Amino acid sequence: MQYTIVNIVASANLNATIDLYNLAITIPNIEYEPEQFPGAILKLKEPKVSMLLFKNGKVICSGASSEIQIPQAIYKASKMIHEIQKNVKIQKNADYTVVNLVTTANLHMTLDLFKTAMESDNVEYEPEQFPGAILRIHDPKLTLLLFKNGKLICAGAKNEELLKKGLKKAAKMIREINAPEKPKQVAGKTDKKSATKESLAETKKVKKKWNVKV
Repeated sequence: MQYTIVNIVASANLNATIDLYNLAITIPNIEYEPEQFPGAILKLKEPKVSMLLFKNGKVICSGASSEIQIPQAIYKASKMIHEIQKNVKIQKNADYTVVNLVTTANLHMTLDLFKTAMESDNVEYEPEQFPGAILRIHDPKLTLLLFKNGKLICAGAKNEELLKKGLKKAAKMIREINAPEKPKQVAGKTDKKSATKESLAETKKVKKKWNVKV
């Protein structure tokens, strides 16, 4: 199944204590409201990635559409911070861990979400609360949002190998449940044909026995 990666979430560590308040009053594109959230939000324009910065040096990157943007964003952020706080080193070859891949895909078929939920224990569907159904796969551990038009959103994979495995598993299950039903044979149709054949055979026997021509 073809898919498109729309968001890569990764974690990293700058290995230094960060003064978030100092950064917020110095760098314009950093938001820091400690009464609402303990981390500061740094939004980069190029690459277009948002970063959560924490006092202990931990960093969470989100918004990247390709993995190459992750080290680029960490390098750029660490350089900006280093100019203000020298204890933070510039991360030229940053170590990071991908924690979530968010992708979109299309099954190219109309889904009966109510039927899908009824026939699978792993599907939740409450249309009065949300228009899509939620499918949870345990191996690999993924969560998918399914929509009536066949489109889906998948989250939870830590690499593309697990993503492909999960999508293949989900697609097989969904297609089996939503496969069009085969037309049922009309009751008595076969019996009627058999009866007609038997009747013709009997007529031929009578004609032959009595030498009747019609």
